[in-house]
Amino acid sequence: MIKVKIPTSLSEITLRQYKHFLKISEDVKSDNFMNAKMVEIFCSLKLAEVMKLEVNAVDEIVEMISKLFEQKPALVTRFELNGTDYGFHTGLDNMSLGEYIDLDNNIGDWPNIERAMNVLYRPVVSKLKEKYSIAEYEVGNEADILDMPMDAVLSSVFFLWNLGMELSQVMMNSLEAEETEVLTKYLNSQENGGGINQFTVSLTALLQDLNLSLN
Repeated sequence: MIKVKIPTSLSEITLRQYKHFLKISEDVKSDNFMNAKMVEIFCSLKLAEVMKLEVNAVDEIVEMISKLFEQKPALVTRFELNGTDYGFHTGLDNMSLGEYIDLDNNIGDWPNIERAMNVLYRPVVSKLKEKYSIAEYEVGNEADILDMPMDAVLSSVFFLWNLGMELSQVMMNSLEAEETEVLTKYLNSQENGGGINQFTVSLTALLQDLNLSLN
């Protein structure tokens, strides 16, 4: 008998797993095969093992996993990954220009979303009770965060989506005059001319992609 460990929470599914599933879903048109791949990837089975499961069992597992992605988790501020404690960015209103641009460029792009997560979640370097501080932002650490839990990914996306234009306006207020001018030029240079609204548009598209890939 094949033992199947079905994830009961988004915290048991990694960003790497979801990106793998999303990549496959772009090319596969068969619903039955996609269901098999969903069970294979999220339950950490071999495809040959999935093929031996009863059809009804696969359908039930797929339904259980799909329901996990219908949740809107509260913001995950801390999680542990490979023995390292990661914390959510505690100073979004004081982000550097580089942080903001990297976040804006990658938050709506599933193939590169780990780059946005590298801005939002970093190793905790000091803590006192509920308060903590995180490491300085460094480009190139995104590979370290690919196995972060999906509840953290989705909760941060929903959090930013709810902030919407407010985040961009707070950024404008916190930057020095010269940096504000650079940010304004950057926002106005985006292809669709959306300015600060584009941040919300990107997040909305990201959430729509999530829904389409699992249904």
